[in-house]
Amino acid sequence: MSVLTDIEFGKFKDLIYKASGIHFTESNRTILESRIREKLRKSSFENVNEFYDLINRDEGELKLFLDSITTNLTRFFRNNAHYSAFEHHVIPDLIEYKRKTGNKVIRCWSAGCSTGEEPYTNAMVLKEFLPPDFKIEVVASDLSLKSLMTAQEGFYSDLKVKGIPPEYLAKYFIKATGGYKVKDEIKKLIAFDYHNLKFDSGKRNLDIVFCRNVLIYFDEAAQKNVIDRFWDAMSNHSYLFIGHSESLFGMKTSFEFIRTEWACLYGKNL
Repeated sequence: MSVLTDIEFGKFKDLIYKASGIHFTESNRTILESRIREKLRKSSFENVNEFYDLINRDEGELKLFLDSITTNLTRFFRNNAHYSAFEHHVIPDLIEYKRKTGNKVIRCWSAGCSTGEEPYTNAMVLKEFLPPDFKIEVVASDLSLKSLMTAQEGFYSDLKVKGIPPEYLAKYFIKATGGYKVKDEIKKLIAFDYHNLKFDSGKRNLDIVFCRNVLIYFDEAAQKNVIDRFWDAMSNHSYLFIGHSESLFGMKTSFEFIRTEWACLYGKNL
């Protein structure tokens, strides 16, 4: 039996969209209802309207609820084609450009970083392929505070590290009971931060943005707002990675479509 009436579903859907830009439709209604069912099971609420009233008036409770409805599927070196393009196209081009400008800092943002596998991967790859005189700054953000806490800890089970090439695992991780810990030399390159993509991050002059499998949760208007904010945040010679099932096709944007030998991505003023 459905947890929500159509009217209740509309109220929750509108509140979520207003707060985060995440768009629920009939096709993913069951996901929202299952999260609400779980919340009610663990609480003393008499009905869904009491829960709605709480998250509508309490920003902290709303954040916790938004945390619960996000899907945090990720892994190290997710989408090998992207990382081949990163290593063989993006990094060499940025090295050449940065040497010309005399600015040897590479700034990378992992937007929607989940439990941290992506930003740690990005930091390791940059560490591996950038010259030693370059500085690396990686910022990682997510809507889920729970995921960010896992990311900041930097501990991953034996199962979670299976996608990491052996040479990276040996070089950048320490074996621990039940899994591996990211070494401090990589952890210190990353700043984890709570951020809702509905709003301006305040970040500027970013050279690389990874925002993969996040836009699929937004409708067209919210997607356009996110992409416009990325444009504002990025430097005048920069790269954007989105999910392999996502596209800017048909969107009015100044980003340039780039087809490399390995994968497709987007660029700003290249």
